[in-house]
Amino acid sequence: MPRLTRDRTTWLTYAQLGLWGFFLYGFGPVVPLLRDEQGTSAAVAGLHSTGIAVGALAGGALFAPAARRLGRGPAIWLGLAGLAAGVAALGLLRPLPATIAAVAVVATFGMMVISGVNVVLTAHHGRAAPAALSEANAACAGMGILAPLVIGATVDAGLGWRPMMAVEVGLITLVALAAVTFRVRLPRAAPATAAAAAVRPILDTYRSSRTETVQDLGRRTVLPRAYWIAWVLMAVTGSIEVCLSLWTADVLRTHAGLSAGGASAAVAAIVCGMFAGRLAGGRLALRWPPVPLLLAALTVSLAGFALFWSASVGWLAVTGLVVLGLGNALHYPLAISIALTVAGRAADKAAGWSSYSVGVGFGIAPVALGWVADGVGPHLAFLLLPAFIAAALLLTVRLGRALRLPSPTDDRTPVSAAA
Repeated sequence: MPRLTRDRTTWLTYAQLGLWGFFLYGFGPVVPLLRDEQGTSAAVAGLHSTGIAVGALAGGALFAPAARRLGRGPAIWLGLAGLAAGVAALGLLRPLPATIAAVAVVATFGMMVISGVNVVLTAHHGRAAPAALSEANAACAGMGILAPLVIGATVDAGLGWRPMMAVEVGLITLVALAAVTFRVRLPRAAPATAAAAAVRPILDTYRSSRTETVQDLGRRTVLPRAYWIAWVLMAVTGSIEVCLSLWTADVLRTHAGLSAGGASAAVAAIVCGMFAGRLAGGRLALRWPPVPLLLAALTVSLAGFALFWSASVGWLAVTGLVVLGLGNALHYPLAISIALTVAGRAADKAAGWSSYSVGVGFGIAPVALGWVADGVGPHLAFLLLPAFIAAALLLTVRLGRALRLPSPTDDRTPVSAAA
Protein backbone atom coordinates (compact mmCIF):
# COMPACT_ATOMS: atom_id res chain seq x y z
CA MET A 1 0.00 0.00 0.00
CA PRO A 2 1.48 3.40 -0.95
CA ARG A 3 2.19 5.81 1.88
CA LEU A 4 1.42 9.52 1.70
CA THR A 5 4.20 11.64 3.22
CA ARG A 6 3.15 15.24 3.72
CA ASP A 7 6.17 17.53 3.58
CA ARG A 8 6.35 21.30 3.28
CA THR A 9 5.87 21.16 -0.49
CA THR A 10 2.66 19.18 0.02
CA TRP A 11 1.26 21.59 2.59
CA LEU A 12 2.12 24.59 0.42
CA THR A 13 0.29 23.18 -2.61
CA TYR A 14 -2.72 22.38 -0.41
CA ALA A 15 -2.78 26.02 0.70
CA GLN A 16 -2.41 27.27 -2.88
CA LEU A 17 -5.35 25.23 -4.11
CA GLY A 18 -7.36 26.37 -1.08
CA LEU A 19 -6.87 29.97 -2.19
CA TRP A 20 -8.61 29.17 -5.47
CA GLY A 21 -11.39 27.33 -3.58
CA PHE A 22 -12.03 30.41 -1.45
CA PHE A 23 -12.93 32.38 -4.58
CA LEU A 24 -14.63 29.58 -6.51
CA TYR A 25 -17.12 28.57 -3.82
CA GLY A 26 -17.53 32.11 -2.55
CA PHE A 27 -18.40 33.58 -5.93
CA GLY A 28 -21.70 31.67 -6.20
CA PRO A 29 -23.41 33.72 -3.43
CA VAL A 30 -21.92 36.89 -4.94
CA VAL A 31 -23.71 36.52 -8.30
CA PRO A 32 -27.24 37.34 -6.99
CA LEU A 33 -25.81 40.31 -5.09
CA LEU A 34 -24.09 41.50 -8.28
CA ARG A 35 -27.38 41.07 -10.16
CA ASP A 36 -29.19 43.32 -7.66
CA GLU A 37 -26.36 45.84 -7.69
CA GLN A 38 -26.19 46.05 -11.48
CA GLY A 39 -29.95 45.77 -12.03
CA THR A 40 -29.71 42.88 -14.50
CA SER A 41 -31.74 39.73 -15.06
CA ALA A 42 -30.69 36.32 -13.80
CA ALA A 43 -29.74 35.27 -17.34
CA VAL A 44 -27.47 38.28 -17.79
CA ALA A 45 -25.90 37.80 -14.37
CA GLY A 46 -25.25 34.19 -15.41
CA LEU A 47 -22.81 35.49 -18.01
CA HIS A 48 -20.30 35.60 -15.17
CA SER A 49 -20.34 31.78 -15.28
CA THR A 50 -19.59 32.01 -19.00
CA GLY A 51 -16.66 34.25 -18.08
CA ILE A 52 -15.35 31.49 -15.82
CA ALA A 53 -15.64 28.98 -18.67
CA VAL A 54 -13.76 31.25 -21.08
CA GLY A 55 -11.07 31.87 -18.46
CA ALA A 56 -10.70 28.13 -17.87
CA LEU A 57 -10.01 27.60 -21.57
CA ALA A 58 -7.45 30.42 -21.62
CA GLY A 59 -5.74 29.15 -18.48
CA GLY A 60 -5.46 25.69 -19.96
CA ALA A 61 -3.75 27.10 -23.04
CA LEU A 62 -1.31 29.17 -20.98
CA PHE A 63 -0.18 26.67 -18.35
CA ALA A 64 1.96 24.30 -20.44
CA PRO A 65 4.05 27.05 -22.12
CA ALA A 66 4.38 28.89 -18.80
CA ALA A 67 5.57 25.70 -17.09
CA ARG A 68 8.10 25.06 -19.87
CA ARG A 69 9.49 28.59 -19.75
CA LEU A 70 9.32 29.33 -16.02
CA GLY A 71 8.97 25.95 -14.33
CA ARG A 72 5.95 24.48 -12.59
CA GLY A 73 6.45 26.19 -9.24
CA PRO A 74 6.88 29.69 -10.68
CA ALA A 75 3.89 29.08 -12.96
CA ILE A 76 1.74 28.44 -9.88
CA TRP A 77 2.95 31.66 -8.26
CA LEU A 78 2.25 33.54 -11.50
CA GLY A 79 -1.27 32.09 -11.37
CA LEU A 80 -1.75 33.32 -7.81
CA ALA A 81 -0.46 36.79 -8.69
CA GLY A 82 -2.92 36.99 -11.58
CA LEU A 83 -5.67 35.64 -9.33
CA ALA A 84 -4.99 38.43 -6.81
CA ALA A 85 -5.05 41.07 -9.57
CA GLY A 86 -8.33 39.76 -11.00
CA VAL A 87 -9.99 39.57 -7.60
CA ALA A 88 -8.87 43.12 -6.78
CA ALA A 89 -10.33 44.34 -10.08
CA LEU A 90 -13.61 42.55 -9.38
CA GLY A 91 -13.83 44.25 -6.01
CA LEU A 92 -13.14 47.71 -7.44
CA LEU A 93 -15.08 47.68 -10.73
CA ARG A 94 -18.86 47.97 -11.06
CA PRO A 95 -20.02 47.93 -14.74
CA LEU A 96 -21.25 44.56 -15.99
CA PRO A 97 -18.68 44.15 -18.83
CA ALA A 98 -15.87 44.98 -16.40
CA THR A 99 -16.97 42.43 -13.78
CA ILE A 100 -17.38 39.70 -16.40
CA ALA A 101 -13.89 40.48 -17.73
CA ALA A 102 -12.48 40.43 -14.20
CA VAL A 103 -14.04 37.02 -13.54
CA ALA A 104 -12.53 35.71 -16.78
CA VAL A 105 -9.10 36.94 -15.65
CA VAL A 106 -9.55 35.29 -12.26
CA ALA A 107 -10.53 31.99 -13.88
CA THR A 108 -7.60 32.15 -16.33
CA PHE A 109 -4.99 32.42 -13.61
CA GLY A 110 -6.95 30.20 -11.24
CA MET A 111 -6.81 27.41 -13.82
CA MET A 112 -3.04 27.81 -13.94
CA VAL A 113 -2.97 27.28 -10.18
CA ILE A 114 -5.13 24.16 -10.46
CA SER A 115 -3.04 22.70 -13.29
CA GLY A 116 0.23 23.42 -11.51
CA VAL A 117 -0.86 21.96 -8.18
CA ASN A 118 -2.17 18.82 -9.87
CA VAL A 119 1.08 18.24 -11.77
CA VAL A 120 3.35 19.01 -8.80
CA LEU A 121 1.47 16.68 -6.45
CA THR A 122 1.35 13.89 -9.05
CA ALA A 123 5.10 14.11 -9.66
CA HIS A 124 5.92 14.57 -5.99
CA HIS A 125 3.90 11.67 -4.55
CA GLY A 126 3.87 9.04 -7.30
CA ARG A 127 1.58 6.16 -6.38
CA ALA A 128 0.19 8.15 -3.44
CA ALA A 129 -0.85 11.00 -5.77
CA PRO A 130 -4.61 10.14 -5.73
CA ALA A 131 -4.60 10.52 -1.93
CA ALA A 132 -2.65 13.78 -2.10
CA LEU A 133 -4.96 15.20 -4.76
CA SER A 134 -8.00 14.20 -2.72
CA GLU A 135 -6.64 16.01 0.34
CA ALA A 136 -5.71 19.06 -1.75
CA ASN A 137 -9.27 19.26 -3.04
CA ALA A 138 -10.51 18.84 0.55
CA ALA A 139 -8.56 22.00 1.38
CA CYS A 140 -10.25 23.64 -1.62
CA ALA A 141 -13.70 22.61 -0.38
CA GLY A 142 -12.85 23.61 3.19
CA MET A 143 -12.06 27.14 2.08
CA GLY A 144 -15.30 26.97 0.09
CA ILE A 145 -17.19 26.55 3.36
CA LEU A 146 -15.40 29.55 4.88
CA ALA A 147 -15.98 31.98 2.00
CA PRO A 148 -19.83 32.14 2.20
CA LEU A 149 -19.54 32.72 5.94
CA VAL A 150 -17.28 35.71 5.32
CA ILE A 151 -19.72 37.07 2.72
CA GLY A 152 -22.69 36.60 5.05
CA ALA A 153 -20.89 38.39 7.88
CA THR A 154 -19.88 41.39 5.77
CA VAL A 155 -23.32 41.69 4.14
CA ASP A 156 -25.06 41.54 7.54
CA ALA A 157 -22.64 44.21 8.76
CA GLY A 158 -23.74 46.49 5.93
CA LEU A 159 -20.39 46.30 4.13
CA GLY A 160 -21.60 44.34 1.10
CA TRP A 161 -19.77 41.47 -0.59
CA ARG A 162 -16.66 43.31 -1.75
CA PRO A 163 -14.62 42.90 1.47
CA MET A 164 -14.48 39.19 0.60
CA MET A 165 -12.24 40.13 -2.33
CA ALA A 166 -9.89 41.99 0.01
CA VAL A 167 -9.76 38.91 2.24
CA GLU A 168 -8.80 36.79 -0.77
CA VAL A 169 -5.92 39.12 -1.68
CA GLY A 170 -4.79 39.11 1.95
CA LEU A 171 -4.79 35.31 2.11
CA ILE A 172 -2.72 35.06 -1.07
CA THR A 173 -0.22 37.51 0.42
CA LEU A 174 -0.02 35.53 3.68
CA VAL A 175 0.66 32.24 1.88
CA ALA A 176 3.37 33.87 -0.22
CA LEU A 177 5.01 35.37 2.88
CA ALA A 178 4.84 32.00 4.67
CA ALA A 179 6.54 30.30 1.71
CA VAL A 180 9.34 32.88 1.77
CA THR A 181 9.70 32.78 5.57
CA PHE A 182 9.94 28.99 5.74
CA ARG A 183 11.90 28.75 2.47
CA VAL A 184 9.50 26.38 0.77
CA ARG A 185 10.30 26.07 -2.92
CA LEU A 186 8.16 24.18 -5.38
CA PRO A 187 9.92 22.01 -7.98
CA ARG A 188 10.42 23.54 -11.42
CA ALA A 189 10.00 20.22 -13.25
CA ALA A 190 9.20 16.59 -12.59
CA PRO A 191 12.13 14.55 -11.19
CA ALA A 192 11.73 12.07 -14.04
CA THR A 193 12.23 14.83 -16.59
CA ALA A 194 15.42 16.02 -14.96
CA ALA A 195 16.76 12.49 -14.68
CA ALA A 196 15.97 11.78 -18.31
CA ALA A 197 17.81 14.92 -19.36
CA ALA A 198 20.88 13.83 -17.40
CA VAL A 199 20.94 10.33 -18.89
CA ARG A 200 20.15 11.27 -22.50
CA PRO A 201 21.57 14.76 -23.14
CA ILE A 202 21.65 14.32 -26.93
CA LEU A 203 18.81 12.08 -28.10
CA ASP A 204 15.77 10.61 -26.38
CA THR A 205 15.84 7.31 -28.25
CA TYR A 206 14.19 3.92 -27.85
CA ARG A 207 14.56 0.57 -29.60
CA SER A 208 11.36 -1.35 -30.38
CA SER A 209 11.55 -5.12 -29.93
CA ARG A 210 8.78 -5.56 -32.49
CA THR A 211 10.28 -3.46 -35.29
CA GLU A 212 13.98 -3.49 -34.30
CA THR A 213 14.13 0.20 -35.15
CA VAL A 214 15.52 3.08 -33.14
CA GLN A 215 13.25 6.12 -32.76
CA ASP A 216 13.81 9.61 -31.38
CA LEU A 217 10.81 10.42 -29.18
CA GLY A 218 12.21 13.48 -27.45
CA ARG A 219 9.50 15.76 -28.80
CA ARG A 220 6.66 13.29 -28.92
CA THR A 221 3.87 14.25 -26.53
CA VAL A 222 0.94 12.25 -27.88
CA LEU A 223 -1.53 11.65 -25.06
CA PRO A 224 -2.85 8.07 -24.77
CA ARG A 225 -6.43 6.92 -25.26
CA ALA A 226 -6.96 6.49 -21.51
CA TYR A 227 -6.18 10.17 -21.02
CA TRP A 228 -8.91 11.28 -23.40
CA ILE A 229 -11.46 9.00 -21.77
CA ALA A 230 -10.54 10.62 -18.44
CA TRP A 231 -10.83 14.03 -20.14
CA VAL A 232 -14.41 13.37 -21.23
CA LEU A 233 -15.14 11.96 -17.78
CA MET A 234 -13.96 15.21 -16.16
CA ALA A 235 -16.22 17.21 -18.49
CA VAL A 236 -19.22 15.09 -17.50
CA THR A 237 -18.54 15.16 -13.75
CA GLY A 238 -17.79 18.89 -13.97
CA SER A 239 -21.22 19.34 -15.55
CA ILE A 240 -22.77 17.64 -12.52
CA GLU A 241 -20.99 19.96 -10.09
CA VAL A 242 -21.74 23.23 -11.87
CA CYS A 243 -25.42 22.38 -12.41
CA LEU A 244 -25.78 21.63 -8.72
CA SER A 245 -24.07 24.89 -7.82
CA LEU A 246 -26.31 27.02 -10.01
CA TRP A 247 -29.72 25.32 -9.83
CA THR A 248 -30.04 23.45 -6.51
CA ALA A 249 -31.46 26.48 -4.68
CA ASP A 250 -34.32 26.73 -7.20
CA VAL A 251 -35.26 23.08 -6.67
CA LEU A 252 -35.15 23.50 -2.89
CA ARG A 253 -37.50 26.49 -3.13
CA THR A 254 -39.99 25.03 -5.62
CA HIS A 255 -40.09 21.41 -4.44
CA ALA A 256 -38.81 21.19 -0.87
CA GLY A 257 -40.55 24.30 0.42
CA LEU A 258 -37.51 26.24 1.62
CA SER A 259 -37.38 30.02 1.66
CA ALA A 260 -35.06 31.84 -0.73
CA GLY A 261 -32.51 32.52 2.02
CA GLY A 262 -32.77 29.03 3.46
CA ALA A 263 -32.35 27.45 0.03
CA SER A 264 -29.23 29.52 -0.70
CA ALA A 265 -27.70 28.56 2.63
CA ALA A 266 -28.61 24.89 2.18
CA VAL A 267 -26.48 24.67 -0.97
CA ALA A 268 -23.49 24.68 1.41
CA ALA A 269 -24.53 21.13 2.36
CA ILE A 270 -23.01 19.93 -0.90
CA VAL A 271 -19.68 21.59 -0.11
CA CYS A 272 -19.73 20.16 3.44
CA GLY A 273 -20.25 16.70 2.00
CA MET A 274 -17.42 17.25 -0.49
CA PHE A 275 -15.08 18.40 2.28
CA ALA A 276 -15.78 15.32 4.38
CA GLY A 277 -15.62 13.03 1.35
CA ARG A 278 -12.26 14.34 0.24
CA LEU A 279 -10.75 13.99 3.70
CA ALA A 280 -11.92 10.39 3.88
CA GLY A 281 -11.07 9.85 0.22
CA GLY A 282 -7.41 10.57 0.91
CA ARG A 283 -7.29 7.48 3.11
CA LEU A 284 -9.40 5.36 0.78
CA ALA A 285 -7.21 6.25 -2.20
CA LEU A 286 -4.23 4.67 -0.42
CA ARG A 287 -6.11 1.36 -0.09
CA TRP A 288 -8.18 1.10 -3.27
CA PRO A 289 -7.32 1.54 -6.97
CA PRO A 290 -8.73 4.74 -8.52
CA VAL A 291 -11.21 3.15 -10.95
CA PRO A 292 -13.18 0.99 -8.44
CA LEU A 293 -13.14 3.89 -5.98
CA LEU A 294 -14.51 6.22 -8.67
CA LEU A 295 -17.28 3.75 -9.50
CA ALA A 296 -18.21 3.63 -5.80
CA ALA A 297 -18.21 7.45 -5.58
CA LEU A 298 -20.51 7.76 -8.59
CA THR A 299 -22.88 5.22 -7.04
CA VAL A 300 -23.00 7.28 -3.83
CA SER A 301 -23.73 10.39 -5.91
CA LEU A 302 -26.62 8.63 -7.62
CA ALA A 303 -28.08 7.56 -4.26
CA GLY A 304 -27.71 11.08 -2.87
CA PHE A 305 -29.41 12.59 -5.91
CA ALA A 306 -32.33 10.16 -5.63
CA LEU A 307 -32.85 11.18 -1.99
CA PHE A 308 -32.56 14.90 -2.77
CA TRP A 309 -34.79 14.87 -5.85
CA SER A 310 -37.58 12.81 -4.29
CA ALA A 311 -37.67 14.71 -0.98
CA SER A 312 -40.56 17.10 -0.46
CA VAL A 313 -39.35 18.37 2.93
CA GLY A 314 -36.31 20.52 3.48
CA TRP A 315 -34.31 18.46 5.98
CA LEU A 316 -34.53 15.31 3.86
CA ALA A 317 -33.50 17.18 0.71
CA VAL A 318 -30.51 18.68 2.54
CA THR A 319 -29.53 15.22 3.77
CA GLY A 320 -29.57 14.05 0.16
CA LEU A 321 -27.31 16.96 -0.77
CA VAL A 322 -24.76 15.94 1.89
CA VAL A 323 -24.71 12.40 0.51
CA LEU A 324 -24.45 13.77 -3.01
CA GLY A 325 -21.48 15.89 -1.94
CA LEU A 326 -19.79 12.85 -0.38
CA GLY A 327 -19.92 11.08 -3.73
CA ASN A 328 -19.02 14.11 -5.82
CA ALA A 329 -15.97 14.70 -3.63
CA LEU A 330 -13.86 12.10 -5.40
CA HIS A 331 -14.93 12.60 -9.02
CA TYR A 332 -12.37 15.22 -9.98
CA PRO A 333 -9.39 14.18 -7.78
CA LEU A 334 -9.49 10.58 -9.02
CA ALA A 335 -10.11 11.46 -12.68
CA ILE A 336 -7.30 14.04 -12.82
CA SER A 337 -4.86 11.72 -11.02
CA ILE A 338 -5.53 9.00 -13.60
CA ALA A 339 -5.21 11.49 -16.47
CA LEU A 340 -1.87 12.88 -15.30
CA THR A 341 -0.47 9.46 -14.45
CA VAL A 342 -1.13 7.98 -17.89
CA ALA A 343 0.23 11.15 -19.52
CA GLY A 344 3.71 10.40 -18.19
CA ARG A 345 6.27 12.98 -19.34
CA ALA A 346 3.52 14.96 -21.09
CA ALA A 347 1.96 15.85 -17.70
CA ASP A 348 2.24 19.62 -18.23
CA LYS A 349 0.46 19.38 -21.57
CA ALA A 350 -2.12 17.00 -20.06
CA ALA A 351 -2.80 19.39 -17.16
CA GLY A 352 -3.39 22.24 -19.59
CA TRP A 353 -5.75 20.21 -21.76
CA SER A 354 -7.66 18.98 -18.69
CA SER A 355 -8.76 22.53 -17.96
CA TYR A 356 -10.56 22.54 -21.31
CA SER A 357 -12.82 19.79 -19.99
CA VAL A 358 -13.73 22.05 -17.06
CA GLY A 359 -14.52 24.86 -19.49
CA VAL A 360 -16.75 22.57 -21.56
CA GLY A 361 -18.65 21.42 -18.48
CA PHE A 362 -19.07 24.94 -17.08
CA GLY A 363 -19.96 26.48 -20.43
CA ILE A 364 -22.49 24.01 -21.85
CA ALA A 365 -24.24 22.04 -19.10
CA PRO A 366 -25.79 24.96 -17.13
CA VAL A 367 -27.15 26.47 -20.35
CA ALA A 368 -28.66 23.13 -21.39
CA LEU A 369 -30.26 22.58 -17.99
CA GLY A 370 -31.57 26.14 -17.92
CA TRP A 371 -33.12 25.72 -21.36
CA VAL A 372 -34.88 22.54 -20.23
CA ALA A 373 -35.96 24.21 -16.96
CA ASP A 374 -37.65 27.02 -18.88
CA GLY A 375 -39.90 24.40 -20.45
CA VAL A 376 -40.59 21.89 -17.67
CA GLY A 377 -39.41 23.59 -14.46
CA PRO A 378 -36.18 23.11 -12.49
CA HIS A 379 -37.29 19.95 -10.65
CA LEU A 380 -37.97 17.88 -13.76
CA ALA A 381 -35.00 19.46 -15.56
CA PHE A 382 -32.75 18.10 -12.80
CA LEU A 383 -33.34 14.61 -14.20
CA LEU A 384 -30.49 15.48 -16.56
CA LEU A 385 -28.13 14.90 -13.63
CA PRO A 386 -28.70 11.13 -13.26
CA ALA A 387 -28.13 10.94 -17.02
CA PHE A 388 -24.76 12.64 -16.48
CA ILE A 389 -23.97 10.23 -13.62
CA ALA A 390 -24.90 7.22 -15.77
CA ALA A 391 -22.64 8.52 -18.56
CA ALA A 392 -19.82 8.96 -16.04
CA LEU A 393 -20.27 5.37 -14.83
CA LEU A 394 -20.00 4.05 -18.39
CA LEU A 395 -16.94 6.19 -19.06
CA THR A 396 -15.28 4.94 -15.86
CA VAL A 397 -15.84 1.31 -16.87
CA ARG A 398 -14.36 2.09 -20.28
CA LEU A 399 -11.44 3.87 -18.63
CA GLY A 400 -10.73 0.81 -16.50
CA ARG A 401 -10.56 -1.33 -19.64
CA ALA A 402 -8.26 1.15 -21.37
CA LEU A 403 -5.90 1.14 -18.39
CA ARG A 404 -5.65 -2.66 -18.54
CA LEU A 405 -4.65 -2.63 -22.22
CA PRO A 406 -0.90 -2.77 -22.91
CA SER A 407 0.60 0.51 -24.05
CA PRO A 408 1.87 0.60 -27.62
CA THR A 409 5.21 1.79 -26.22
CA ASP A 410 5.63 -0.96 -23.64
CA ASP A 411 8.16 -2.77 -25.86
CA ARG A 412 10.58 0.14 -25.91
CA THR A 413 14.01 -0.10 -24.31
CA PRO A 414 16.29 2.93 -23.92
CA VAL A 415 19.20 3.30 -26.31
CA SER A 416 22.19 5.33 -25.21
CA ALA A 417 23.34 8.30 -27.24
CA ALA A 418 26.50 6.43 -28.15
CA ALA A 419 24.66 3.44 -29.67
